[in-house]
Amino acid sequence: MNTISSILAQSSFSEADLEQLLTCEGDQMQLLFDTGKKIKEIYIGNKIYFRGLIEFSNICHKDCYYCGIRRSNRLVNRFNLTDQEILDAAHFADECNFGSIVLQSGEISSSSFTHRITNLISQIKHQTNGRLRITLSLGEQAESVYKQWYQAGAHRYLLRIETTNPELYSKIHPSDGAHDFYRRLDCLHALRAIGFQTGTGVMIGLPSQTIQDLAHDLLFFEQFGIDMVGMGPYLKHSQTPLYALRNELLPIEQRFNLTLKMIATLRILMKDINIAATTALQAIDPFGREKGIMAGANVIMPNITPGLYRNDYLLYEHKPCTDDEPAQCRGCLEARVVMAGSEIGYGDWGDSFHFVGRKKNLPDS
Repeated sequence: MNTISSILAQSSFSEADLEQLLTCEGDQMQLLFDTGKKIKEIYIGNKIYFRGLIEFSNICHKDCYYCGIRRSNRLVNRFNLTDQEILDAAHFADECNFGSIVLQSGEISSSSFTHRITNLISQIKHQTNGRLRITLSLGEQAESVYKQWYQAGAHRYLLRIETTNPELYSKIHPSDGAHDFYRRLDCLHALRAIGFQTGTGVMIGLPSQTIQDLAHDLLFFEQFGIDMVGMGPYLKHSQTPLYALRNELLPIEQRFNLTLKMIATLRILMKDINIAATTALQAIDPFGREKGIMAGANVIMPNITPGLYRNDYLLYEHKPCTDDEPAQCRGCLEARVVMAGSEIGYGDWGDSFHFVGRKKNLPDS
């Protein structure tokens, strides 16, 4: 078996190498984190890019077993921001010079929803004179819908695959025909072909998940040629079916460290992509997002959803900062970035360098 140092010196990695990196501990784990941070600084610099996150609706037509806003959860107080509330949040992001926003909601597929998002993209582009990059995280849609949103001016799309093991995927989703691993994979391929900066991600520490599964996830990111990744520890929610398996979970600290190891290993594997330090890290550790940055992440998403609605967009329990207003969230994250020894890329779209590198082969927008 190779040492961690010898593996890190390699230019390519086998599945066994990745598994060894993901199981290292102590000083070897710190070496992994330090290497991830160093590679980030060499290949993409020391800037951290903000994406103003607008969680505009928790209405969802899907019924995923792990998610607190799943369709069957009757205890959720459903909400749907008005168009003006969304535009006001985008205006706030523009005033703060964030450079980018994310429109995220529960998954809905309908002609009225498609039309609404198309209009919102156009209005945001108009009111900010094109200053804001727009990321969408709106689930599985028809290819024609993705094309419509891309042509309206959306630039990035995040569709988390959650796990690249089809068998595990089936365990965390209903077998109702509406939750199909290969359908999700087809959507990712469609997004990439259309021209979106394409993002995905996985949950780390799911019941029945193995280190081999996570190594496969990393290899999938590399082989697909993903542009951006958002992944975090699996956190339970008491109003979901997966809660019944809570005693099978890794201890919370192990899930946290495993997530940091996934970030660092992915940074080493794919040096020029965008990697988010997700909010779920901070749900476990007060300095979780800073530690994500120190392991190789370069994106943070300040929540700019009006505070009135935040407690109702709970994919998992104990989500941090739900009582904060957007300005408070911004100030807090500014301090966290500085504490992590980085600077904020204000006014910069922060496009994935990996995407820029393949852009010449994309269809004209």
